[in-house]
Amino acid sequence: MAQTITKGIKALLDEANAVVSTLPVEEARTLYDNPDYVFVDLRDIRELQRTGMIPGAFSCPRGMLEFWIDPESPYHKEVFNQDKTYVFYCASAWRSALSAKQAQEMGLKPVLHLEGGFTEWSKQGGPIARKD
Repeated sequence: MAQTITKGIKALLDEANAVVSTLPVEEARTLYDNPDYVFVDLRDIRELQRTGMIPGAFSCPRGMLEFWIDPESPYHKEVFNQDKTYVFYCASAWRSALSAKQAQEMGLKPVLHLEGGFTEWSKQGGPIARKD
C-alpha cells in the first residue's frame, strides 16, 4: 500500500520561512567575516568538495545539527554555544530554512538563513573557499 503524505515539503518550507528571517546575499557578503556571525554550511562533504564554501563557515552536516547544538548531547560542538548570530545555508535555501526553524525551536538565537543559499551566493560573486 502506498503511503499518504499529509504534509509535503512545500508546506514545511512555508512554515519555516514564516518564522525564520532570511539574510539577503548582498548583506551576507558584508557579514561573513564578522566575528559576531557564524555561517553554518549544512551541505554534505561531497557538495563542499565539488563547489567550495563561504570562507570561514562552519561545516555541519544536516543530519548532525540537533546533536551538535544540544549541550547535553555527547556530540555537542562548542561553536553552537556562543553569543553570536547564526546564519544557516545550504545549496538552495531549503535545508537551511528547515534547519534554522529547528535550531530556533531548540533555543538557539538569533538564527537566520541565507536567501537563495550557496547557489545564489555563487551567482552574486561571493568569495568561495575550496574544500580539500
